[in-house]
Amino acid sequence: MGLVMPDIGLVIWMSITFLIVLFLLKKFAWGPILKMIHEREASIEEALKSAERAKAEMQALQADNERIIAEARQERDRMMKEARDMKDAIVGEAKSKAKEEADKMLAIARETIHNEKMAAITDLKNQVAQLSIDVAEKILKRELAAESKQKELLGDLMKDVKLN
Repeated sequence: MGLVMPDIGLVIWMSITFLIVLFLLKKFAWGPILKMIHEREASIEEALKSAERAKAEMQALQADNERIIAEARQERDRMMKEARDMKDAIVGEAKSKAKEEADKMLAIARETIHNEKMAAITDLKNQVAQLSIDVAEKILKRELAAESKQKELLGDLMKDVKLN
């Protein structure tokens, strides 16, 4: 029965020992343990805040990256449009120059053809005239071989001169 009903002295010594152990634990164990727990809690809190800041920075960076990519795409599209416009202008200018050059060459060719045609016509007329003179000369030589024919021609020419 001694274990179920302890003596008063035992209760006092147990209480004193308990209080001493409690005091020693509070002095040497709970303080540092609680201090470490508070430090750990503070470091966890700081890590969470740092993670939140990093997350916010990442979102800001991602938004900046998206904005930069959008600007780069717009710049690329603008440059492509300028390049297409420049290409179209160069091609159009080349076409117009080629057309002008072709028109000049065509006009020169027409003028050359016209000049050569006129020269050929003039040459042909000269040849025809020369042939006509040659034929007339031969006919006149044959016709005027006799002296009587010459006198008759001279008389006809004189009549014509008087009439005029």
